[in-house]
Amino acid sequence: MAEPSSSSSQKAVELQPLTTDDHYQDSDHDITPKATPGPSSASQPNEEPDSPLSPIINLKDHLKHRLTLFGDHLTNPFDGDDVDETTSEYELLLDPNLPANHDDRHKPLHPRHSLASTVDDSGRPKASDDQDADDEFDGEEEIEDSPYPEVRAAVSPYDDHELPCNTVRAWVIGLNLIFLGASMNTLFSLRTPSISLGALIAQVIAWPLGHGWARWVPDVELSVPGFRRFGKLRLNPGEFNIKEHAIIVVMASVSFGVAYATDIILAQKVFYKQDFGVPWQLLLTISTQSLGYGIAGMMRRFLVYPASMIWPGNLVSVTLMHAMYETDEKKDRSIIGGSMPRYRWFALVTVGACLYYFIPGFLAQFLSSFAFMTWLAPNSPVVNQLFGYSTGLSLFPITFDWTQISGFVGSPLIPPWHAIANTMIGVLLFFVFLASVLHYSGAWYSWYLPMSDSNTYDNTGKQYDVFRIMSADFRLDEEAYKNYSPLFLSTTFAISYGLSFAAITSLVVYTYLHHGKTIWRQYKSSTTEKPDIHMKLMRRYKEAPTWWYMSLFAIMLALGFITVLAWPTNMTWWAFLLAVFISFVFSLPIGIIQAVTNNQIGLNVLTEFIYGYIQPGRPLGLMIFKTFGYITMSQALTFVSDLKFGHYMKIPPRTMFMAQVVATTFSCFIQVVVLNYALKTIPGVCTPTQPEHFSCPGGKVFFSASVIWGLIGPARIFSPGQIYYGLFFFFILGAVTPLIIFLLARKRPKSFLRFLMAPLIFGGAGSIPPATPLNYLSWGIVGFTFQYYIKKQHFGWWSRLNFLTSSGLDLGLALATLGIFFAFTLREIDPPSWWGNDVVASTMDYKGTAVQVVLPEGETFGPSTW
Repeated sequence: MAEPSSSSSQKAVELQPLTTDDHYQDSDHDITPKATPGPSSASQPNEEPDSPLSPIINLKDHLKHRLTLFGDHLTNPFDGDDVDETTSEYELLLDPNLPANHDDRHKPLHPRHSLASTVDDSGRPKASDDQDADDEFDGEEEIEDSPYPEVRAAVSPYDDHELPCNTVRAWVIGLNLIFLGASMNTLFSLRTPSISLGALIAQVIAWPLGHGWARWVPDVELSVPGFRRFGKLRLNPGEFNIKEHAIIVVMASVSFGVAYATDIILAQKVFYKQDFGVPWQLLLTISTQSLGYGIAGMMRRFLVYPASMIWPGNLVSVTLMHAMYETDEKKDRSIIGGSMPRYRWFALVTVGACLYYFIPGFLAQFLSSFAFMTWLAPNSPVVNQLFGYSTGLSLFPITFDWTQISGFVGSPLIPPWHAIANTMIGVLLFFVFLASVLHYSGAWYSWYLPMSDSNTYDNTGKQYDVFRIMSADFRLDEEAYKNYSPLFLSTTFAISYGLSFAAITSLVVYTYLHHGKTIWRQYKSSTTEKPDIHMKLMRRYKEAPTWWYMSLFAIMLALGFITVLAWPTNMTWWAFLLAVFISFVFSLPIGIIQAVTNNQIGLNVLTEFIYGYIQPGRPLGLMIFKTFGYITMSQALTFVSDLKFGHYMKIPPRTMFMAQVVATTFSCFIQVVVLNYALKTIPGVCTPTQPEHFSCPGGKVFFSASVIWGLIGPARIFSPGQIYYGLFFFFILGAVTPLIIFLLARKRPKSFLRFLMAPLIFGGAGSIPPATPLNYLSWGIVGFTFQYYIKKQHFGWWSRLNFLTSSGLDLGLALATLGIFFAFTLREIDPPSWWGNDVVASTMDYKGTAVQVVLPEGETFGPSTW
């Protein structure tokens, strides 16, 4: 469910464990990051080499070589005992968020030489006069490296400080990709299912753009007024290099994700019919997106500089980045697509996906939601509840549309199979089995309500009319509330809140049981450990002074005060400071957990609880409080993660600071402009029956959450004696479950129990609603096919082309969606009317009327008093 609990975006791998996204979607109860495995490649030895510009190299031999730095004791625990030994030894890099056991991880290194004795001015190894040629290293000088094996396997201990990165080329390509990514993701966030482009897309696209620039743009020096003290700017400083590429990826990482504040704007303008204007929207978006920079700057000494703060998700990006600049790739003619350059495969997949989407997306929409059982019985509530794709459980999850498969959840070709499997357990257990039991037993008056949607309802079965209980100043009118109706939720919506509660406590307990000693040990070492090789290499560059970060923090804090107090937001100054304080206090402990385990505990439920009790009856204030209290911390840790990525890539800190700040601010303007443009130009936008599905799912869920937690308040919904009081017991369920699994797995260490991860079981399906079981079930089926079967049976293809295939499918879908939008939606051209399109709209599932009991006019259900 995008609302009731914690995702940032968005990112590469997130413990699904945990999802950028990079793909971090702002899914409120998806509190666990989704993990993205790093790509690797296979090759055949005696084959003709590709062009030296081929990007993602054969990582198989590369990773094997890097892993020999810390022995052969690391194997992947997730593919079972029969895993192919030729692939298991470098699975650690494919699932870096789940490292080997701590005792193995922290085996002491062989004695390391100092930086001065092992590297020259360029960071490359230099010869040694006193190395014994007959020692255990066979005469090879051991280079100083990270004390952590995961880092040693992924990050180079060298730095070429002469590589330019703050170049005109990097900025032009980066800003143009920001414009495309931020605008497209903002537009796509209004669709059902919503889709998004992650930083991986930017990383893939930037490679040919950068090399094309290096080849065709003339090397001209420009003198720009105001920048003369920096010297002349070169349009083409030579070959496109890895540091320029890294800067572009960082800019995409902080800008592609749709700002949380856009959901506030949607809920306010569309559902509350309140509009403060574009200036307020810009102030809100910029301040909420950038306030975390000050926190990130203060946390660098704790979360970036220490070698023990690993940030496992970054290891995937670093591995892929280095892989794209290796030149020893070989073709593999034994696999499909193995005889062509990888970027030709990527282009073919992109074009094919783009052309194909016009069929299920416009011409034959029945292929998108192949709920054939509802076509056979379009007016049967039970059939539509069980088999419907929109408001049902999709027991036959058939779809031929990549939008349905990757929408809300992200590409199933990215997360590791163990993450997909645990998520599927949660979907089947809670959103299929438990939802069916509760719904058909009449729990929460479910006979009068839909099975699955993100709306709120009154005691007549109609959508809740918030204007009947709101005063003129947009606060709760208690007398009107008592005379109207309590609030009711669909069965899956209610379950999703319970799961969001369980996900919080389960993640805390799971992290303590599985990573507690590691976190404590690495925290203690972070305060005393000596700088590792990467910190020593970074000292070559001028650090971004703390006052830069603090000045930006002060400016954003002032903008936040103006946003909250200069308009009638119904939020007090002390509540605003409390929200910022919550973000600041939790940033360090949660950052340490994420830096070690790749798990982030979300604060959205906590902030909703706090504000819902201290200032109930203020929906807009609730939305703003949650955003400043949750997103400020989430953004701060996103910035810190990117700083660690820059640390690993040896990007000058001042260049990193400018790239992050400019990209974030630029994307805020783009998102606000695109959002307002879409709301004004798309016919029927944010309505359930919008022809091209621009129904604003995220904004609707955000609005519903503001009614539940802000307008009516948790005391009237979840407190003892209220309708949904039982959901509080999910807090206990979430705390107990990981302990039970942990104890049983210790007794049966070889059983399947060792693969179970409670945070994923409870929180993996965090986007339901607005996502539906169809999205997750089809995602799981495709994920099993690629991440388990193909990976195990056809590893050569998987390692070479799996991640490029995923990127091509996402990009092709995005381009086709834009084509349909500009060619048909803006011109108000509806899809052709024929059986393949009309049958979809003829069912109760599509109309949202699949309810078992419809009351006659004037009758009500539910409690007599509330």
